Amino acid sequence: EVVRLSLPEDQKISVTTITVGLSTVLTCGIRGALRPPIIWKRNGIILNFLDLEDINDFGEDNSLYITKVTTIHMGNYTCHAYGYEELYQTHILQVNVPPVIRVYPETQAQEPGVSASLKCHAEGIPNPRITWLKNGIDIMPKLSKQLTLLANGSELHISSVRYEDTGAYTCIAKNEVGVDEDISSLFIEDSARKTRKLHFPSIYFFKVCLSVGNMFYIFSDDGITILQPNECEIRRHIRPEERIFTSYEEICPRVEGEGTRSCLWASAVNVRDKYIYATQPKQNRVMIVDIQTQKAVQSLAVDPLPTKLHYDKSHDQVWVLSWGDMRKSSPMLQVIPEASAGEDQHVIRTPFEGVDDFFIPPTNLIINHVRFGFIFNRSKSAVHKIDLETVTHIKTINFKNQSCIPQTMAYTHLGGYFFVQCRRSRSAAASPQLIIDSVTDAVIGPNGDVSGTPYISPDGRYLVSADEDSGRIRVQVVTVRGEIKLIYDLQTNIHVSDLTFQPSFTEGNQYYIYATSHLQTDVLFVELSTGKMNVLKNLKDPLTSKDWPWSNYNRIMKDSGLFGQYLITPAKESLFVINGRQNTLRCEVSGVRRGNTVVWVGEV
Repeated sequence: EVVRLSLPEDQKISVTTITVGLSTVLTCGIRGALRPPIIWKRNGIILNFLDLEDINDFGEDNSLYITKVTTIHMGNYTCHAYGYEELYQTHILQVNVPPVIRVYPETQAQEPGVSASLKCHAEGIPNPRITWLKNGIDIMPKLSKQLTLLANGSELHISSVRYEDTGAYTCIAKNEVGVDEDISSLFIEDSARKTRKLHFPSIYFFKVCLSVGNMFYIFSDDGITILQPNECEIRRHIRPEERIFTSYEEICPRVEGEGTRSCLWASAVNVRDKYIYATQPKQNRVMIVDIQTQKAVQSLAVDPLPTKLHYDKSHDQVWVLSWGDMRKSSPMLQVIPEASAGEDQHVIRTPFEGVDDFFIPPTNLIINHVRFGFIFNRSKSAVHKIDLETVTHIKTINFKNQSCIPQTMAYTHLGGYFFVQCRRSRSAAASPQLIIDSVTDAVIGPNGDVSGTPYISPDGRYLVSADEDSGRIRVQVVTVRGEIKLIYDLQTNIHVSDLTFQPSFTEGNQYYIYATSHLQTDVLFVELSTGKMNVLKNLKDPLTSKDWPWSNYNRIMKDSGLFGQYLITPAKESLFVINGRQNTLRCEVSGVRRGNTVVWVGEV
């Protein structure tokens, strides 16, 4: 008998919208007598249901069941009957996410006459709408010259506060699938009352006098500089000869044959605003700084030449990559568990051999747990997927067909895509990035002709790729359907060393990017909503790569988190603080040599 298959014209493309956390069924609309089995593909890759945790094809009708939808599942699913590929149906899965918000600050005290800002950052799909209440009453009717809303409601600004502005301000973020709210409190009191208050050791006293938060920690040749960017004020300088609390060793011991005492750092990470872990490659150790006391409290011996750290928030562990020697001949990956406990820490060696680099996806407001990471080797065309909790190897994803040796990776939870930059061979042109689908762990193909180092915005929506040789920067957006679309192709003469995202102060859910150069003294600024470019000039020479052998990022650019407006970038012998709100230079802090390891500490 002849197999006759049909699919009504109006069913060729079907769009399903589902809220995160729910389950959904995609049914194949292909009908016919003696219909062969149905084959499902995601992003053009055949789904092998034995390998997939949360996608199944139960039942007689060969429908696709996704048991717990997350943002990685958004994208294209197609079905066709086995042997009849020309007749297929496309399902586009859109995933909605209820709003998640953070307010800043939780409380603040101001004197009459000064200005005050209350900020609210909201993420969700679709983008949430933000409204504010004061003591439970809508503030919209009260808006005036003195009380304004900025950046689609993300900031409530009071230009000259009065006593009656004291109150609890509730930020409410709402979209089609949910609502979230939080309170930011404002107290107005004069300085005379403030002084009286200081006789009592109240929580208020700690906030005003002993604030250790909202600082940059800069690790340089001369120890650790703690900088308050608002006033450009050095709050504390931890000198090389100071002692580590538990062992009484010097922070930077003298090296035989070297006249002056000098520190050498390669990497540092913030652990829950409680501790900073920093590597000292020459001492083969990781040092732990207590943020509350601003003192070095412990040092941990690790394998020789520790050069890279990453804090895995989901499992509260710090990953340490040691090179073994400057030729990287015996690299070793280690893990420090329970990193935020900060007491009596120990180091565990992982079973992985020959790890040249590793990548662990970041968390954000919507994705607060990450299960897997990747390790790679400088001579192999593959990445190895590892389980972060059990510290075991899961599978190898091969790039032999694409002849790609991985150099760096980036990840967006929207559609669950990994972007892999391939190492450049000396003679050939830069090859395009590869895209891995995290649902199937398959290589979908190249990212068009986009090459260079991939950077993903904190919310996962923007992919910025910087080709350091040509200076070309391409900006792509990931849509709510999991499509990757090019929005800007920018030609610059900045050979990018590092790049970071600064939340916009004029539009909600938007970013500026700031990029430093390997060679030049300029910093590039791009407004992502318009593609408008600007340059901050003459920020002195960056470190040479000879002075910074630890990574390609010989001039870093460090932002100050979700609500911060300052960025910091080091030159050879000084630091530059940039005001991201005004896109201007705030100040230069001189006398800080090789300060290319920087950590931001937010509210403590």
